[in-house]
Amino acid sequence: MNDRQDPYDRYDSGAAQEQQLIGYDAYGRPVYGQVPAQPAQYEQAYEQQYGYDHQGYGQQAYYQQQQQPQQPAAPDYGRQEYTQAPGYGYDTQHTQQTQQWIPQQAAPEPPAPAPAAEPQPPRPAQVPEPRRAEEDGQSAPDYRTEQFAFIDQPDEDSEDVIDWLKFTESRTERREEARRRGRNRVVALIVVLALFAVGGVGYLWYAGKLPFLDGPGQKKDSAAAAGPQKRDMIVVHLHNTKKGGTSTALLVDNVTTKKGATVLLPNTLGVPKDDGTAAGLGKAVEDGGVGVRDSLDSVLGTHIGGTWRLDTPFLENLVELVGGIETDTDTAVPADDAAKTPAVAQGQKQHLSGAMAVAYATHRAQGEPEAKQLDRLGKVLYGVLRKIPGDAKSATVTVESMGQILDPSLNAQALGALLARLGEHAKEGADAYRTDVLAVKPDGTLTDDANKNVVKEVLGGSFTAAQAGTAPRVGLKDATGDDKTQVAAKAALLNGGYTFVDGGKADKTQPATQITYQDDAQRARAVEVAKTLGLPETAVKKGENAVNADVVVTLGKDYKPS
Repeated sequence: MNDRQDPYDRYDSGAAQEQQLIGYDAYGRPVYGQVPAQPAQYEQAYEQQYGYDHQGYGQQAYYQQQQQPQQPAAPDYGRQEYTQAPGYGYDTQHTQQTQQWIPQQAAPEPPAPAPAAEPQPPRPAQVPEPRRAEEDGQSAPDYRTEQFAFIDQPDEDSEDVIDWLKFTESRTERREEARRRGRNRVVALIVVLALFAVGGVGYLWYAGKLPFLDGPGQKKDSAAAAGPQKRDMIVVHLHNTKKGGTSTALLVDNVTTKKGATVLLPNTLGVPKDDGTAAGLGKAVEDGGVGVRDSLDSVLGTHIGGTWRLDTPFLENLVELVGGIETDTDTAVPADDAAKTPAVAQGQKQHLSGAMAVAYATHRAQGEPEAKQLDRLGKVLYGVLRKIPGDAKSATVTVESMGQILDPSLNAQALGALLARLGEHAKEGADAYRTDVLAVKPDGTLTDDANKNVVKEVLGGSFTAAQAGTAPRVGLKDATGDDKTQVAAKAALLNGGYTFVDGGKADKTQPATQITYQDDAQRARAVEVAKTLGLPETAVKKGENAVNADVVVTLGKDYKPS
């Protein structure tokens, strides 16, 4: 039996006499137990003392409960307080304490209402207050702190609040950390981009590629270009063994400026022979090419280091050794069954095999100028150089694999080293490599633009090429309009021991003969040339030479052969 049990259960039939409230313990909790049966005199004395029927009280209470609306059961309502009568053997302490008793019957029958008496309105049950020990003349119990047990139960809501605060705080910290990392990344990215921008601008400035601003690299190149330059140069004669004909090109490696060039020479270029007469370059090469290199040095004022005779079968082998080439073709080349040459398509970045490269390099349509065919040869040579290994030893192996017997003036090692350097320039593109076709007049002489833009800039042709103790080169340009006068002046120069350079005919005639020189060191020689031709010293002037020679003579109508 505990305090949570329904208090009405202990008043059931039999239970009301077995278990009853007998008192309270030291902590105020009710104590139940068995009460012995009371004599009938006790009930009569009880009725006389309190003035009501003990058994009828339950029926009246039940009747009032039926009349009132159903209320929630409250264990404190309906309890009657009484004091145990003395002299019946009960414990004095327990009998003096307040006891509560609520009568209840198992299944009472509602009493029939009296016809004469009107039912009185129900009165609310009076709940008596429990008596205190002081009212009964007893002292209040002396409770001590150690008699109470305080249980510290954790508050789940408080723990949830603490956890939520920790979560929000950690989430806020994570957000701040994410923002901080994002800002750091943005700053790092800006710094990297700034460094790249500064580095790029610095490189462009150093290379001199910024407009209106010359960098130190460009200044060095300009200074090197302005001063003396070292060039390695060879002449290449391509022999078409199937259709006949030759083509000539100069391969130039400018060691000073670290640039390369291919200069294509027309077959109509006039070169002097041993007897002093002029002949076309193509005719001189077909006749064996003896002395052609020296003749070109005489006309162009250059120093060619060697001669490379390249027959078309060896050009085909060279292209195959480098794995074919890629070039832009300006025209389609039809297949030639007789010559066993394949067709070449027109377009950009056409891949050419060895046979296709030979067919395209030697193709010249009917009625086309020679410059077109030379331009195609230049594209093939440029494509080959771009595929040549950059290492001199590897390039030498490639040259030796061609199986060609080279000219004694140019061995495989020298040729391989030169091709490797030129190939490195060609791989850099148009900024480091150029291809030019030397323009000549119908009479085989160089044009003024060719002298200025190609001979001087690319080939480094010098008007002071004559060394001390050697015969100076004298160019002759006819402005008289009389062929006999030019022949007489040419003979006079050759008889005087000068190296003759044919300057061709002038665009228009001029009345006076003029002798020009560019280098002050050549003034004395220019005066000697004037005396040889029977001209006064006043005809000698310093100026730009129209012909690539040490001294240039422009014949006027006043010239009279002696």
